[in-house]
Amino acid sequence: MIPDLPILPHPADPRLTRRVTGTDQTGAPTEIAVVEERPLTIFLNSQEIVTAMTIGDYPDYLALGFLRNQGMLKADDVVTGVDYDEEIETVVVRTERATSYEEKVKKKTRTSGCAVGTVFGDMMEGLEGLVLPEAEVRTSWLYKLAREINTTPSLYLEAGAIHGTVLCQGDRPLVYMEDVGRHNAVDKIAGFMFRHAVPADDKILYTTGRLTSEMVIKTAQMGIPVLASRSGFTAWGVEIARQIGLTLIGRMRGQRFVCLSGEDRLIRDAALTGEDEDRKHRRKGAGDD
Repeated sequence: MIPDLPILPHPADPRLTRRVTGTDQTGAPTEIAVVEERPLTIFLNSQEIVTAMTIGDYPDYLALGFLRNQGMLKADDVVTGVDYDEEIETVVVRTERATSYEEKVKKKTRTSGCAVGTVFGDMMEGLEGLVLPEAEVRTSWLYKLAREINTTPSLYLEAGAIHGTVLCQGDRPLVYMEDVGRHNAVDKIAGFMFRHAVPADDKILYTTGRLTSEMVIKTAQMGIPVLASRSGFTAWGVEIARQIGLTLIGRMRGQRFVCLSGEDRLIRDAALTGEDEDRKHRRKGAGDD
């Protein structure tokens, strides 16, 4: 059963941030909230796959999404259990299918940066023959989504140093996940969709981070036809999006954006209201692109 939607950030959760004292530019004492960062080791059946650095929420979705996006969980796999042990910071995903990835997986720690880990080549191979669904994305939806997402209480606004990824349908945010790495945030979305069999053909993925090749690949593997961001692009991200027909929209600020791929899905149905409106809706926060 799908949990009640929308699923939103919990910036008041004491497990996700801590208060730290320091001094400001004048030497005066100050106290701020900083984001927690802790390891989570993911097992698939009896095999240790990876240790990810994460804020610690939704470990089940993170594990499922990581394994799904790396091609280790198949679309038709039956998951018989997802067991999380908070004390030893480990989650074990169990499947009916016997699995073994000894040859291609080497134990690594994924940092809070943007490195994808050890199996990036396998992710690229998963795009062969991929056909994304036909869909539409309206500018009125984008403007409403940006306003709502940018003003939703979040760890980003509370403490910065965080990335957010939001699964949307039309102009409605459905699931808003945050983490220290953009790859973790999108993996949580993928895990949610996999666990609850959420269809992807009418969805939009919104991210606060850069539109990199990794973000494009993961969005496509999830079957989502539209990826949007308030941040910018990388050249390889744009190249891959064009190859696979993904609609890629970035630099969203108020009513400004740039579409560099998949223009055919875009319907411009909202009248522009001017520079004042654009400035009004620019995000004011402490986080990083």
